[in-house]
Amino acid sequence: MLVRFIKDECGATAIEYGLIVAVLSLAIVGSLGLLMNNIENNFDYISNIVTDSSSGN
Repeated sequence: MLVRFIKDECGATAIEYGLIVAVLSLAIVGSLGLLMNNIENNFDYISNIVTDSSSGN
């Protein structure tokens, strides 16, 4: 009975798909964090340019 349980691969595909989804979601969350930092830096840069130009510098 134990040998039959070890050879059974019915749930293996679902587990593999679950692992793929987990890795992809971690990659998406990580890249979104980097993207948000870049967007924030761009807005700060533009804000500084607008502030400097409006103050006459």
